[in-house]
Amino acid sequence: MNNSYGRDLDLNLLRVFAVVAEVGSVTEAARRLYLTQPAVSAALRRLTTAVGAPLFVRSGRGLVLTSRGERLRAGVQPHLQALIDAALAVPSFDPATSERTLRLGMSDSAEQWLLPRLLQVLAAEAPRMRVVAIPVQFRTIAAALAAGLDAAVTVADELPTSIRREPLLSGGFTCLFDPRHARLRKLSEREYFAREHVIVSYNGDLRGVIEDYFGKTRNIRCSVSSFANLGALIDGTAMLATVPMLVAEQIRLVRPHLRTTPLPFPVPLGTFELLWPVATDDDPPCRFARAHIKRIAQALAPK
Repeated sequence: MNNSYGRDLDLNLLRVFAVVAEVGSVTEAARRLYLTQPAVSAALRRLTTAVGAPLFVRSGRGLVLTSRGERLRAGVQPHLQALIDAALAVPSFDPATSERTLRLGMSDSAEQWLLPRLLQVLAAEAPRMRVVAIPVQFRTIAAALAAGLDAAVTVADELPTSIRREPLLSGGFTCLFDPRHARLRKLSEREYFAREHVIVSYNGDLRGVIEDYFGKTRNIRCSVSSFANLGALIDGTAMLATVPMLVAEQIRLVRPHLRTTPLPFPVPLGTFELLWPVATDDDPPCRFARAHIKRIAQALAPK
C-alpha cells in the first residue's frame, strides 16, 4: 500500500480506466463520466505512468487493451463494482434483527423514568438491541457526547453546535417525606427550612437546587450524588427531600407509604432534553431509539 502511495496512484484513475476499457472510446467515456475528453486523456496518461506500461493501443477509431491493460481490468473490475455498490446501497435497518448496542447517557433522574420503559419497547420491537446506560449530568454531558455517546437525556446548559438538542419533558419539584415520622399538613416556608433534609448534589457538597435558586441554606443532614437511594434514605426518618415530581412518582411506586407535599414557594421548572451528535442524525438505529424516547416522554407529559 505504501508503494502505491509513493507512486502517486490516484484510485480515481482506476474508475476512468474501467469505463474506457468498457466502451473503447475516450469520447464516450468522457460523456459517461461527465468529464471533458482532455480530462479523461490526462487521467489515462497519469495511470499509464503509475503502472509503468501501456494500457491501451489504438485500433481503428477506438482503443483496445494491451495484455497489461487486460490484467489490470481483471483485477480492478470486481473490486471497483463492489465499492460502487457499497457507496450507493440504501442502508437497511430491521429492528427485529438488529444487534446494535446503543450507548445512551442519562442523568440518574432520567434513568428512573426512561430506562425501564425503553427496555420494554426494545424487548417487544428490537429484542437483540442492547443499551449501555452511562451516567451524565449537565457538567459532563458535552464531553460524554464527544466521547462517543449515541444520545443522551438530561438537563443541559450551553453545548457546541455539533450537538442537536430537543426539549423532552418539563416538570416541577415536590417535597418527599415519610408521614410516619414527619407529620406535615401544609408545609410552611419557615418549617421547610427548619426541618432536616437529604439532598442530591452533583458537586459533592451541601448545595442543592434550593440553594442554587434562592441562595438560602437548608438544614442538611445528608448529601448524596444521585436519586437512586433517596427513597431508602427518607424511609423511616423525619428528613425531607426536594425532588423532581417524576422522580417522586418512581420512588413511590416502590415505597407507596411515602408521601409528597407541595413546596411552600415556587421553583422554576426543570426540562429534560434529548441530545445527540449531528453525526448520528441519519443513523437508523439511533433514529429508532430517539423516536421511542420521544414517545415515552410524550406519554409522561402532564395532560
